[in-house]
Amino acid sequence: MIAFRLGALLSVAMLLGCAPADGPKTADRSATDDTTGTHQQERRRMVRTQIAARGVTDPQVLGALRAVPRHEFVPGAPATQAYQDRPLPIGHEQTISQPYIVASMTALAQVDSTGRVLEVGTGSGYQAAVLGAIADSVYTIEIIPELARSASKRLDRLGYGNVKVKTGDGYEGWAARAPYDAIVVTAAPEQIPPPLIRQLAEGGRMVIPVGPTGGPQQLMLVKKTEDGQIEKRRISAVRFVPFLEDAQ
Repeated sequence: MIAFRLGALLSVAMLLGCAPADGPKTADRSATDDTTGTHQQERRRMVRTQIAARGVTDPQVLGALRAVPRHEFVPGAPATQAYQDRPLPIGHEQTISQPYIVASMTALAQVDSTGRVLEVGTGSGYQAAVLGAIADSVYTIEIIPELARSASKRLDRLGYGNVKVKTGDGYEGWAARAPYDAIVVTAAPEQIPPPLIRQLAEGGRMVIPVGPTGGPQQLMLVKKTEDGQIEKRRISAVRFVPFLEDAQ
């Protein structure tokens, strides 16, 4: 039986015309944030020029992007590069997504302050931190043990106590913590994994790229209605890293 493995975060990602969605109130992370320093000014510029200017208007998502110290999540890279509009390497042939991708997917997920969120593909922990700045609780899965360990330590150090990291196969989700009000997936399977649909709460939303490696991919918004029906909507053309296969 072939088990699917999921990479950490987006490597080379392109999102076209992603529609914003209204979101919840951003949690206060001021204890971990250099609110008056150089990086705070860089974050404000990043949000203004890269995110709000491209159509993401949800004030809670914009607030989370202003608050989370992105430079802490790009080990080995100069801090000034963290706020540029491009992905950056984080080791193990993985990358941290460009800020616009993170903001767009967070907006589509429509997380609120009472929400329980599953993220598939922790990477350095940046997307999880953004979700954690808004949601009540975030559970994030990373298949690369070294990345999972370093992300867990980083999130703890920065004060994101509501984010829990697990090493495991993201295709299977995290059933023990289900159901989830929102699920955010940061790599592209060819089909939506059935375990993730099962773990989505009634009324919940999943944001996931779907499509073959090197071929056309679509960012999909999956909703589970209050009576358990599944609704799917194509959002935009994207290019994400794939689910990896682990023949065991």
